[in-house]
Amino acid sequence: MSIGNSPEDDRPSVEDDRPTVGRALQQARIDAGLTVDEVSSTTRVRIPIVHAIEQDDFTRCGGDVYARGHIRTLARAVGLDSTALVERYDAEHGGRPEPTPAAPLFEAERIRPEPRRPNWTAAMVAAIVVVVAFVGFTVFSGNDKSSGKSVARDVPPAKPSAGPSEKKPSQPKPEPSDSAIAAVPADKVTVKLTAENGSSWISAKDHSGRLMHEGVLKQGASKTFTDEQRIDLVLGNAGAIKLYVNGKQIDDRGEQGQVQRLSYTKGDPQAG
Repeated sequence: MSIGNSPEDDRPSVEDDRPTVGRALQQARIDAGLTVDEVSSTTRVRIPIVHAIEQDDFTRCGGDVYARGHIRTLARAVGLDSTALVERYDAEHGGRPEPTPAAPLFEAERIRPEPRRPNWTAAMVAAIVVVVAFVGFTVFSGNDKSSGKSVARDVPPAKPSAGPSEKKPSQPKPEPSDSAIAAVPADKVTVKLTAENGSSWISAKDHSGRLMHEGVLKQGASKTFTDEQRIDLVLGNAGAIKLYVNGKQIDDRGEQGQVQRLSYTKGDPQAG
């Protein structure tokens, strides 16, 4: 015995002879007459995890939180005290982590000032209000200044509108005369077609048979053709066409709906 030591300090330490968590669960299951499959079906803990826990292998549980949950579930299934087994698990695996006090965190969040963001909506509303106020002030100021002044001098006097009796009659279109004949080239044949009484299909060819025009001449439209020797015409609705050849009007051109084939040369109009 050494000096200064009590008799209890000289006693050999007694090792903890309690079974491990996994061995305790396994022994309790066997004592209860249950198989691993039956425990797995009852607790919904998969068979490989039950085997691993009974071998004190908790790596397949996915963490301490899930390991404690499986231990409680299996302990209740085999009739053991789940609280005692969880405490033994914590003692064997470092214990539960100390909870982080919430107060200091909340204090830090309270002390830390949040950056203030500019309120763009309020700024836009304020700008719109200023613009509207400025426009309104300008309008009302302009009305006040112009209210005492006569604006008649700035507006030219309106001209009296001509009444129905003062309207000049439209000048009638002059009919082709001998002067029109003088304007037509004497060395060429000139044919003018005007759809006066309706539309008509027309065709015009020169002396060589080249097609100069073919199509519908709508009412009110005109076409003029010129050739050095001869122009051949086909009028689908001859009565609708007003015809001038070399500056002279041709009266005998056909009736409404009648198809006419006409040919004209230089000089006085002559039907071919």
